[in-house]
Amino acid sequence: MLSSRVASAAVLLPIVALATYFGGPWLGALVIVAVALAVWELLRLMQQHGLVLSAATSIALAVLLAADGTWPQLGLLHPALLLLAALPLSIKVFHRNRPGSLESWGVSVAAALYLGYTASHFSRLRAVPNGLAWLATAMVGTWVADTAAYLVGVRFGKRRLAPHISPKKSWEGALGELGGALVVSLVAGPLWLGIGLGWSALLGALIAVAATLGDLCESVIKRQVGVKDSGSLIPGHGGMLDRIDSLLFVVPLVYWYQLLMSWLQRLS
Repeated sequence: MLSSRVASAAVLLPIVALATYFGGPWLGALVIVAVALAVWELLRLMQQHGLVLSAATSIALAVLLAADGTWPQLGLLHPALLLLAALPLSIKVFHRNRPGSLESWGVSVAAALYLGYTASHFSRLRAVPNGLAWLATAMVGTWVADTAAYLVGVRFGKRRLAPHISPKKSWEGALGELGGALVVSLVAGPLWLGIGLGWSALLGALIAVAATLGDLCESVIKRQVGVKDSGSLIPGHGGMLDRIDSLLFVVPLVYWYQLLMSWLQRLS
């Protein structure tokens, strides 16, 4: 199991690092592939509840939303939102009022927003001034925080954080997650982001909270359908959704955090 995790990481990390470094269409393409795979996994899980879902429609809508982050000049966001509201429900007309149509419509819309729109912030964050440092901090902070949470939780975890959602998560692990995120943010903030220690500490705390919530939100989905992982795409790691669940919350939060900081700096 551990060897599979290490081997998968050895293959994926250079790809992610290069796409993040070069940004632009390279990062956009990687995000689109990840979103398409994650939507497919999510819809496959929802089909276990008897829902009839159009994977092609949901993937296409999620990809449009994700692509807008890389190519905002194309103006994809508003057409994507219009299609998101109308297309999945219009398809249900041809299903002749089949039971579960409203639930299927809701899942189709939610999947595209949950995965497509949140993931568009990877490219949005990379495109801001000093975006490479901001995106790297968000991603490395999340990975270090998750690793610290796991190590501390395994060694010291006793009090369950959310026993009905994720039985293995503990308050001790959450503190480890906070510590891991703070280590990264307190180093990256002054050295690479050009922000003070107070702002850096707040950034680390927000990364820890968002990473925990992102993971727990995906756990809600998996518990509802009774599975451990979203898929088996990545040996030793589970599915694509399992790998990006925390980042889907952290990266948008960091994007809006740096926008708020820029706005406050202009006012001062």
